[in-house]
Amino acid sequence: MGIQSQGQMLSQGQLLKIINIQTQVVQQGLDLSSIMFLVAKESQELTGADGAVVELAEDGDMVYRAATGTAENQLGLRLPINTSLSGLCVKLGETLICDDSETDPRVDREACRKVGLRSMVVNPLKFNGKTVGVLKLICKKTGAFGENEVQIVNLLSDLIAASMYMAVEYEEKELYVKATTDSLTGISNRALFYDRLRLVLSQSQRKQEGFGVVLYDMDGLKRINDILGHRAGDSAIKEVAHRARAQLRDFDTISRLGGDEFGIILNSVSTKKDIDNFCDRVSSAIQNNFIFEDQQIKLSVSMGYSLYSEDGREINQLIETADQNMYVEKRNKKMRSSITEI
Repeated sequence: MGIQSQGQMLSQGQLLKIINIQTQVVQQGLDLSSIMFLVAKESQELTGADGAVVELAEDGDMVYRAATGTAENQLGLRLPINTSLSGLCVKLGETLICDDSETDPRVDREACRKVGLRSMVVNPLKFNGKTVGVLKLICKKTGAFGENEVQIVNLLSDLIAASMYMAVEYEEKELYVKATTDSLTGISNRALFYDRLRLVLSQSQRKQEGFGVVLYDMDGLKRINDILGHRAGDSAIKEVAHRARAQLRDFDTISRLGGDEFGIILNSVSTKKDIDNFCDRVSSAIQNNFIFEDQQIKLSVSMGYSLYSEDGREINQLIETADQNMYVEKRNKKMRSSITEI
C-alpha cells in the first residue's frame, strides 16, 4: 500500500499484519520501551511512511522515546509541548493531520526541517483516561496521510496504550521509568542515553567543558549462548552491566543500547587520559570470575571512546568515533588471539 491512498477500508492483509503485531507485542511482555520501538517500526512499514515516533509528554516537553526511519537520529529530542503539533494532540486528545509543515501554523517549523518532514499524522496515547503521549507518522512529501493511515495509527496506538496499562500498575510517573529502563539489566535504555547525551552536549557547549562518550560490547557472547544457553548469556549481559555501573560516578550515565552493546556518558572530563583510566578500571572489573550455575564464564569487553570537543561537536560525530575505536580494539584482540594460537 502507498501512503497516498485515502478513504479506503483496511485490507485483509493490513488487518492480518496488525494481528501479527499484536502477537509480537504480547511476546515483549512488560518491556514498554521495546514495545514502543516495535510499534513505531511496524507502523512505519505498514503505512509506507518515512519514519515514526513515539513521544511522551514529560515536564513541559514532548520527548522522542522511540524513533525509526528518518526520525531515528532524533531519538531523545525534546520539543516544548506548547509549540508542537504533538503537544496540541496531547492537549486536545484527538488525531491531528498536518499536510504541509511549511504552511501549518500549529507546528514547530524549524524542528520539522531538522527531522526532515513535510507532513505527519499524530495520534494520542492515553493512559488512565489522560493523554500522555503520541504516536506520529512522518513523510518527506506533502499531503501524504489520509483516512487509511489514520485507521492504522489509531489501532497501533491502542496497542501501546494497552501495554502502558499492563506495564504500569498505578501511577503515570511510572511511565517515564518503564519507557527509559532496560528490562533485562535495570539500567537506562537507548532512548534515555540519547536524551542525556543531548542534554550533556548542550550543557558542555554553554560551559565550554568536555565530556566523554564510551561504547563497549561483550566479547564472545555468541559462544556463551551456544555452549551454555541464552539464560547464561542474559546473566552475563546483566553482570557486565552491573560491574560497569559500579565504576561510574553518580552523575554519569550507563545505558544498554541493544543486544550486548552499552553506552556510557562521562561528564566533566577534559583529557583522553581520564577516559583511558576509566576504561581500564571497567575492563579490569568485568574480567573478574563470573559463575553461572556452577559454570565459570570468562567475561571481557571491547571499548572505544570519543572526547568532546576534540573528536567532534555533534552527537553523530562522537558516536561514530567511539564506535570506530571500539571495533579497532575488537579487531586487534582477534589478531592477537590468532597470533597466540599459531
